[in-house]
Amino acid sequence: MPVYLHLAEGFEEIEAITVIDLLRRAEIEVETVSLRGRLNVTGSHGIELIADIVFEDAVYDHCDMIILPGGGRGCENLAAHDGLRDKLYSFANTGRKIAAICAAPSVVLGPLGILDGKKATCYPDMDDGMEGATPCMDDVVVDGNIITSRAAGTTIPFALAIIENLKGRKAADNVAGKILY
Repeated sequence: MPVYLHLAEGFEEIEAITVIDLLRRAEIEVETVSLRGRLNVTGSHGIELIADIVFEDAVYDHCDMIILPGGGRGCENLAAHDGLRDKLYSFANTGRKIAAICAAPSVVLGPLGILDGKKATCYPDMDDGMEGATPCMDDVVVDGNIITSRAAGTTIPFALAIIENLKGRKAADNVAGKILY
């Protein structure tokens, strides 16, 4: 089953592309999901990606994890998407896996109550948005079904934590070794 990495206008390119790349190196099926109703999505630094599918065509019953990259405007657009909010609630309420980096934990997950009772991390000085969470300063925090990370500079360990969560420590170590991390 694939993981779905969501692309909203203004996403942080490093946090999306690096995660896609490293997960595919680990032979994890990653599908990028556009929230725009069309496949082309532009990141916060003007890099345009062509998503694999639009949200309306995504089949969440056959998805192992929802992944949310950061980016200020990108996270605002993620948070504003009613369909994605419904899927995030569903995943959280059934213990399915969610990973979010940078502003996404505080702008998207926190206001939905998804971090309630969890340890989590996010972009520095955005802890206020992580309602109900115990904020941590670690680069990556895994608490049950939720993986969070701080920013573009922590994207490699974030991706490796996702790989470890989905395929085990050996797979994560294998990818880390191949990229000389």
